[in-house]
Amino acid sequence: MKKTENRHLFKKFVQYYKPHKVTFALDMICSFFFSVIGLLYPMMTKKILDDYIPGGMVKEIVILSSVLLGVYLIRAGLNYFINYYGHAMGVKMQATMRSDLFRHLEKLPYSFYDNNETGQLMARMTNDLFNVSELAHHGPENLFITSFMTLSAFIYLCTINWKLALIIFAFLPVLIVIAVCSRKNMTKAFQKSREEIGNINACLENSIAGIRVTKAYANADHEQARFERNNSAFVEARSKAYKAMGIFHSSMTLVTSIYNVIVLIAGGLFCIYDSANFDYADLTAFMLSINLFISPIQTLIGFFEQLQDGITGFKRFDDIMITPVEEDSPEAVDIDKFEGEIEFKNVTFGYDERTVLDDISFTVPRGKTYAFVGASGGGKTTLCHLIPKFYNFESGDITIDGTSVKDITNRSLRQNIGIVQQDVFLFTGTFRDNILYGNTNATDDEIVEAAKKANIHDYIMSLEKGYDTEIGERGVKLSGGQKQRLSIARVFLKNPSILILDEATSALDNTTETLIQQALSDLCVGRTTLVVAHRLSTVRNADQIIVINKGKIEECGTHDELIEKDGIYKNLHDSQYKDIALNPIVDCN
Repeated sequence: MKKTENRHLFKKFVQYYKPHKVTFALDMICSFFFSVIGLLYPMMTKKILDDYIPGGMVKEIVILSSVLLGVYLIRAGLNYFINYYGHAMGVKMQATMRSDLFRHLEKLPYSFYDNNETGQLMARMTNDLFNVSELAHHGPENLFITSFMTLSAFIYLCTINWKLALIIFAFLPVLIVIAVCSRKNMTKAFQKSREEIGNINACLENSIAGIRVTKAYANADHEQARFERNNSAFVEARSKAYKAMGIFHSSMTLVTSIYNVIVLIAGGLFCIYDSANFDYADLTAFMLSINLFISPIQTLIGFFEQLQDGITGFKRFDDIMITPVEEDSPEAVDIDKFEGEIEFKNVTFGYDERTVLDDISFTVPRGKTYAFVGASGGGKTTLCHLIPKFYNFESGDITIDGTSVKDITNRSLRQNIGIVQQDVFLFTGTFRDNILYGNTNATDDEIVEAAKKANIHDYIMSLEKGYDTEIGERGVKLSGGQKQRLSIARVFLKNPSILILDEATSALDNTTETLIQQALSDLCVGRTTLVVAHRLSTVRNADQIIVINKGKIEECGTHDELIEKDGIYKNLHDSQYKDIALNPIVDCN
């Protein structure tokens, strides 16, 4: 199973090299010549020590040194190409992965975001993919250089003294065993540290987004303590990762250091007992050349650390990429415009092994307004979320104009549905940007017309920059009513056939609510409208009011009919008006 997973990851990773085949090939060629040039210094040194110095050949020494200097200038150019173009290739691959990840995130269902924190996703999008890009550039290059230099160095050492070279090479398996044994601990440790980085990002994103609430409740110390817990967990996880890495490094470094001792001892013995075939010049050249063998091993040490970071990052990237996306059924069709009749047929839905809606059936005729009331948690909002297929219901069916929502493409379905929620989300940008989100192809005149219908045009025009005024992060510069009117303008511009109002005015004061109710009334004209409401006064004029209790429809009728039934709705109604009578608005003046 593990081998299959590794092959899967390797194949997916290699796919990202395809657009950069030329750059990758040139990078490998440059790495090859860079390695070859690295072999010249000990070879030329041996030539000078063996022939030129004993023969007093000054001219030859100068010429060979000059050639060596020129070759090193070429090596510097190769090094520039490897570092610049190689890194550029890695960054481009990282950008492609990030684009793929963002595109995939946009297609994932609501349920995915119910279970994954924003900070964790941000960490995978940034930190993890940076490590992957570093592996993409340095990985093949280091592996190639390491393999080539190790083999070349061994062959060259054999030309000096094959017996001594074999002694050195015999210690290589020890190095490999240590690397393999250390790898497992490093993988687990670095995986854990990645998770903790994600937790820190999630905590930070949450705290910064809620900074105004924190200040309002004077809970800075609480937020600091919460952050420090995550920060400490990260330090602990990272410390364990560095401990595993430290064991790996120290063990590998010890083995490579032993090489120098072995060369000194064995080389000294060869000079004493086999002086005819091995002299001081050979020992000097061998000791200089042993670095050619040790250097790629040290590169291998760094490569394993980089490999762990890259593999861990790519696996976390792939964990999201293999998460199933929302898909249209093979029979799904595009529908340009709905008439708007909605029918629920014995719909059942639940999550976390808990039934939220149980055998729900009703029909909303075209152009009518149906309101859904009941206790919190009864399933009202969930019911509305099933219509645009934010969640997939377990059994039954939902149809629009007689066509099952399962047989309508997600894009055309959602283009025909407008949603106004209590918790308005606005994007960082201008008034124009946020209204335009309803229809990105709209003209300026259409934007202005939508703002007028939402009763926010006059306010926008009172600002110095008008529609080009920045509203701040998530509309922080606006009041609750202004945010709501801006979201209504967005829906006006979208011009959907079906409208869902989910507690759209419950968080507003009475004066603001009255103003927005007028905009909503205008918005509902000619559209099939579903209203989720807590304040019963806002839905008394609905064509039908459906009372939902514990996932079931308990009552259905007009306001007057439900009052006459003297059931759940009347109890809710009487309770609300009793609260108003017992808790009148306090006049602070």
